[in-house]
This record gives sequence, C-alpha cells and structure tokens, in this order.
Amino acid sequence: AAADPVSMVPGSLETGSWCNEHMLHERLDIIEEKVIKTVEHLESEVKSLLNIITETTLNIPTVPATPLIDIFDGQY
Repeated sequence: AAADPVSMVPGSLETGSWCNEHMLHERLDIIEEKVIKTVEHLESEVKSLLNIITETTLNIPTVPATPLIDIFDGQY
C-alpha cells in the first residue's frame, strides 16, 4: 500500500481498487486482441503452407505401380 499513493488517500480505497481493476481489464483486452490477431495470422499461414504442399504433391509425376508414400503417417 505504501507504493500506491492512490490507496493511501483516506476514503479512496474503493476508487483505487476500481481504477486498478479497470486498468487491468484494459490491458487484458489489448492482450486478447493481439492473441486473436496472431491466431488469425497463423491460421492464414498454415492454410497457405498446406495449399503449397498440396499443389506441389499434385505436380510430382508418379511412375505407374510405384507405391505412394504418406509423409504425414509418422514413419518418416
């Protein structure tokens, strides 16, 4: 309490508490907005990479009777 001059003023405990809570909510709102934008950006990047992988694999010529390898099955 000594480091917080607002809460030291008589009768201002409720006001100081509300102010701190309000500032905390504002900061959380900013963080939430940044997280949402980051997730949207990452989703876009993943979709783009998956499209590139799909296009690349479709353009690879295959020899008839050659077994296909699934690179996503975890064996490689």
